[in-house]
Amino acid sequence: MRVYLDNTASTPIYPEVIELMSNVLKENFGNPSSIHHFGRQSKVIIENARKQIAGFLNAAPSEIFFTSGGTEANNMAISGAINDLKIENVITSPIEHHAILHTLEHYENQGKTKVHFVKLDEKGRVIPESLEELLKKFPASFVTLMHANNEISNLLPIKEISKLCREHDAIFHSDMVQSVCHYKIDLQKIDIDMASSSGHKFHAPKGVGFIYINGKRIKINPLIIGGGQERSMRGGTENIAGIAAIAKAFEIAHKNMEEDEKKIRSLKSYMVNKLSEQFAGVEYIGDSMDKGLYTVLSVAFPENLFDDILLMNLDVEGVAASSGSACTSGALKGSHVINYLKINLNKQVIRFSFSKFNTFEEIDFCINVLNKLQLKH
Repeated sequence: MRVYLDNTASTPIYPEVIELMSNVLKENFGNPSSIHHFGRQSKVIIENARKQIAGFLNAAPSEIFFTSGGTEANNMAISGAINDLKIENVITSPIEHHAILHTLEHYENQGKTKVHFVKLDEKGRVIPESLEELLKKFPASFVTLMHANNEISNLLPIKEISKLCREHDAIFHSDMVQSVCHYKIDLQKIDIDMASSSGHKFHAPKGVGFIYINGKRIKINPLIIGGGQERSMRGGTENIAGIAAIAKAFEIAHKNMEEDEKKIRSLKSYMVNKLSEQFAGVEYIGDSMDKGLYTVLSVAFPENLFDDILLMNLDVEGVAASSGSACTSGALKGSHVINYLKINLNKQVIRFSFSKFNTFEEIDFCINVLNKLQLKH
């Protein structure tokens, strides 16, 4: 048996999405920039997808721009703020995704901006009062804070943060890669300037995502130049099948969102109960046990319970999980998020993340594997 509990890194694609992609790849091969029938048919697919996604997010279709994923969308937002809007101060947190932190480091090293870090509490949650202090000191800043942390599940009080940004004339961007299609998001009620998303986090394929840009407040230049695609905001022939797929995944997710959330929460709760019963001293990092993103459970096991290659041993026994972000799981330093929170280095921290396709039987299998891997003293 093989069990996949790494859905925060990437999710299985909906069967309906695979079927749709296959049909588009076979039938809609025309270049969307061509004026003939085949090109027009491809263009219709893209614009219908844009309209559909905008509708779910309560945005205008003209505010949705398709990208290759969340990293490109994040880069586009940051580049636009620094290079086009000429914002000199950026406010973020030390536990953002590396798509944010490394990009900001790049621009800071070039002398184009100064990065300031908001304070976090002991669980890694943003302290709004700290943000307010920074905004008073650096008004009209660019604020970029993720909606849901991909490693410890903490949820940003996004409306409160948006209100603070408005009060201090700041531009507010949020990496929403982990929250889009897991929660109903109304971009008008949030009152945000830019947001990023990636399809493979909600059962669409890799290689397609989008950025939302508030058309009433923001005008930035393209990050990728070389064509008039995406209303001259992103050069390059569009990924037609991927764009059709991400719109279909949106439709499925929003149709079944309450039911799916209820199932995933029950799986997560079941695993928490099993872990707490069978492993004395187990801890849950951040808000992953209750208040946070319901797809994520970040677990710190007591020191000396397992050997130091637990993640590898889990995989050998048939369980796929993560030691943190998938983008750093092979790095010797480990997760920058877990390191920042100063978790006891002798504790094994494993992130389990769930989707609607997981089962209680799979949770039982995982628990049995963990029991098997315990060191016998």
